[in-house]
Amino acid sequence: MGAMSIWHWAFVILVVAVLFGGRGKLSSLMGDAAKGIRAFRDGLKDDGKDGPAEGVSSLPRTEAEKDEVKR
Repeated sequence: MGAMSIWHWAFVILVVAVLFGGRGKLSSLMGDAAKGIRAFRDGLKDDGKDGPAEGVSSLPRTEAEKDEVKR
């Protein structure tokens, strides 16, 4: 087997089995990753329909910010 021992081959076979074995695990993982990326990109889009207006923070204001707004 050359430079690779039986344990090296066993590890390689195990990794291949986990990645490609049984009902497309790798493709389902990639599909889940793509859905997460798509949701993240949709969350970054600002169409102004359901989020606060640009420049308006949804965080609670401090007392100093409240005083500044009153002026």
